[in-house]
Formats: sequence, C-alpha cells, structure tokens
Amino acid sequence: MIRLYNTLTRKKEELQTLEPGIVKMYVCGPTVYNDAHVGHAMSALVFDIIRRYIEYRGYAVKHVMNYTDVDDKIINRANQTGVDPFVLSQRYIDDFDQNLTDLNIQPATARPRVSKSMPQIIAFVQGLIDKGHAYAASNGDVYFRVLSDDDYGKLSARKLDDMQAGSRIEVEELKEHPMDFALWKSAKPGEPSWDSPWGKGRPGWHIECSAMNLAELGEQIDIHGGGNDLIFPHHENEIAQSESFTGKQFARYWMHNGMLQLSGEKMSKSLGNIVSIKEFLSKREADVMRMLVLNGSYRAPLMFNEETLDGAEKGLERIVTALRPALPAVGHANQGALNALSTQVELTKNGYLSAMDDDFNTAGALGNLFELVRAINTARDAGASGLELQHAQATLRELAQVFGLQLKEKTGSEGADKFINLLIEIRAEVRKQKLWQLSDQIRDRLKELGVTIADSKEGTTWRWE
Repeated sequence: MIRLYNTLTRKKEELQTLEPGIVKMYVCGPTVYNDAHVGHAMSALVFDIIRRYIEYRGYAVKHVMNYTDVDDKIINRANQTGVDPFVLSQRYIDDFDQNLTDLNIQPATARPRVSKSMPQIIAFVQGLIDKGHAYAASNGDVYFRVLSDDDYGKLSARKLDDMQAGSRIEVEELKEHPMDFALWKSAKPGEPSWDSPWGKGRPGWHIECSAMNLAELGEQIDIHGGGNDLIFPHHENEIAQSESFTGKQFARYWMHNGMLQLSGEKMSKSLGNIVSIKEFLSKREADVMRMLVLNGSYRAPLMFNEETLDGAEKGLERIVTALRPALPAVGHANQGALNALSTQVELTKNGYLSAMDDDFNTAGALGNLFELVRAINTARDAGASGLELQHAQATLRELAQVFGLQLKEKTGSEGADKFINLLIEIRAEVRKQKLWQLSDQIRDRLKELGVTIADSKEGTTWRWE
C-alpha cells in the first residue's frame, strides 16, 4: 500500500483513490515567459517519478499539467522584446515540451493553457459571485471574499488575522478585506483581454488552475502537486475557490517538492543563478539530473552543484556496469555466487517496493538497486554466464525504468570502436611477449581517452567511461 505525505494534514496517509484503480493528479506547470531552468526540471522529474511508480503499482494515472500563458511576466517580456505575447508564450511552450522529451519525462495526459480556457474561467468566477463568495468592484475587477471561507488558510496553517496583521499589501479601497484576492482583472491599455460580464479583462493567477482542473478532472481529484513555494498563496487560494464553488473537498492529497538550491541559495532569476535545462543538457546526460533527484527526498531542498552532479553521474555509471555482458570465455560461476545473486534479486525487489511505498523514498529504493548492482558484478567476476546473469539484469533494468532511467552506455563511433578493438588485440600480443611496460602504456593512454580496460584470466574487456 502506497503511503504519501499530505501537506494538508501534515502526516503520511494511505493512498485511497476516489475511483478504484484511477489516480487523478494535477500538477502546476510553468509560466511561459523565458527558458525553463533546472528548478522546473526538478519538479517535473519528481512528479514523473511519482506517476511512473503509481502506474507500476497498477493504477491508471490521469495527469494534468497546465501552461500559464496569460500573466504579467509574459506581458512585460513581450513588451520588452516587441513580440506578441501569444507568439512569445507559444515559443516557450514548444521549448518546454522539448525539454520534457529530452529529460525522458512522460507527457501529461492533458496540458491545458489559460488562453484557451476563458469560457471555463469566466463561468467559474460567475459561479463564485452567484454563491456569495466573490464580488465585482466598480472598476471591473472581481475579488474572492476570504471571509466567506471559514477554513481559509488550512493548507499553509496560517490564520487570516495573522496574515492581515503581517501583510504589507496596501489596502485597496475596492476590496472588502485586504486579503481578498483577484479572480478577474480589468483590462489595461496594451494588454490581452477578453470580454466578460464585468467588462474586458483577464483572469487572476489562482482562478486559472481551479477552472482548468475542473474542466479536465472534475470537482474532486486525488493528488494536487507542485513546488512548496506554491503552498501560499497559490494553492491556498485554489482550495478556497474550488471548495467554495463545488461545496466538496478539492484534493485528497497535497504533495509539494522542495526547491533546487545553488550554493545554499534558491535558484531564481532575481539572484541571477539560473541554469537553463538546455544549458544543463548540453553538458550532462538527462539521467544525471534524474539521478540527482532520486538521491534525495522529493520534499527536501536539493543542492545543485558540480559536486552533487558528479556524484549522481558516478552512481549512474555504477548501475550501468551491472548491465554489461558476461566476461568472454566464461564457464559457470560457483553455486554459492549464483545463490547469493538469486537471493539479492528478491531482497532488492522487496526493499525497492517497501521504500517507494513509504512516501516515494527514492534514495532508499536506489540503495536497494545498488545492492543488486554489487551482486551482479560479483557474480560476473566469479564467472557467471550471460544466461545466469539474465534474470538479475532484467530485474535491475525493470526497476530502473520505473525511475525513468534510460541507462545509456557510453559508446564511440563505429570506427573508433574498431580501432580500440585492434589496439586490444595488439596489446594481447604484447602481453604474450611479456612487454609489460608497453602493455601498461597502451592501457594508460586509452584511459586518458576515456576508455577503461579490464584484464581477467578469461581475456580483456573494455568500455567507454
């Protein structure tokens, strides 16, 4: 049974879905006004891994991720660059879709965007007005009435009185209460706008997700996810809007990933420490970013620097070593080694499931994979044949694929591989003549070129590093 941490209740709970065998999951997507960065990648990877595991456990997942393509940031960037805001946002949507593909992230089953959801948004706002939870101001703005929601603040554990007392928000004369938030904003010159019962305007940020969620998944969902920087005000306001509109619990479980940090600081454009996904992928494999996420807890901050990336890359290389073929000219490993390998397969399966069932403990599950890696490599070194390694290697690959790891072994060009094989043959002749210094020189020079060779009584094998 999967147990997950619920931000709303602040404890781990068993996953019990609204519909048998189906998980409805909504995850907040990016505001598309610039290149997506590795912080966006972290959140997308976290929920891709969660989704993959839930599916592995037999559920069908209806996964919705939205694009916010109507926003102040988009408008400002469009004005700065002289590009139509919808042309700008489409460019970054296309780029982000490609980023997700390059990172081996499964596409969401639905990817709605704000600009194409106006009828649903306007109907949602009108419904809140009709129920007394919202009001239209004289200038055409529409605000949510926070005092109409008795448990406002339950997700973030904030009390309305404390929020008001500590608020730096200037009290607007048009608001009934300083913490009332905008559902609809009246049009300003030069901005995109849509007709509405309150005049031309565009939606506030929070109402967009509530309306798109309702349209795609219905009144209630199982999991709502996003970064922990969205808990307040975005997700808090989503709850207020949605539950006031439907009269039902909005999401059963709220899941939030921690923030990516660079040298102990949150990655943000204001600090100038952004690393784009494109930049990262120009230097490292997609699996390295995924391994970085797997090595930690999804709810905790994640340190992003060369040291942690190098560690993730080395861990990835360790896994790949276990998928290499048996040594050449082997017979059979001794029965003790084979028994140990068989036992470890079962231990790894059980340990992996136990860890992942406990709030998606990827680090614990990864530790179990490394135990299997060690057992496979030990059995290979003991002389296990390809057939004897097959089941253990298949198990390793299966569980790694649940994580979304592609496990691509480094290779050179066909010509380079042939040339290395020729050098290995020449080195074998050199060793027969006991020219050990020359043999070692060939080995060391190949190492400098990124090729590692391993000698055994059965022969010599090599691999790209």
